Amino acid sequence: MRTAIYPGSFDPVTLGHWDLILRAEKLVDRLIVAVLHNPGKTSAFDLAERVDFLRELTWTRAKVEVTSFHGLLVNYAQKMDAQFIIRGVRAFSDFESEFQMALMNRKLSADLETMFLMPKEEFSMVSSRLVREVGGMGGDISGLVPEILVERISARLRDPLECLSSRLGIG
Repeated sequence: MRTAIYPGSFDPVTLGHWDLILRAEKLVDRLIVAVLHNPGKTSAFDLAERVDFLRELTWTRAKVEVTSFHGLLVNYAQKMDAQFIIRGVRAFSDFESEFQMALMNRKLSADLETMFLMPKEEFSMVSSRLVREVGGMGGDISGLVPEILVERISARLRDPLECLSSRLGIG
């Protein structure tokens, strides 16, 4: 069985992420969308919310499962019997850092291959960081995040106190 892991912070999930999920699922028998829990990074949405958003999007996709992980990706990939890592590349600037990570992952686990996928052109400028900035300033994020999540993500980003309390693990 060909298994791939598509890791990321997905803070929040964007249409670019969704596009890559749809592309990647065509290439493998099993696609694990793995949300990284990084205690050293401040997120706008907590881990459970990010997992819930992705599960809401993928619940009809038989090949796709959503999980979370912490620690080294290569260790998680081995635990999940994955042979591939899926990484998205929007621009050449993305490729440089992704290439370095792919080489390090190969050094740590020689049997684990990285596949780079490009999203549709219309999503090449979309990033979670820009969604957070636009939404946090009250801008319209429709066309940047999946339609079924626009209201939930917008409401959260417009409410700085709720966003801050989530980041700090309060409430």
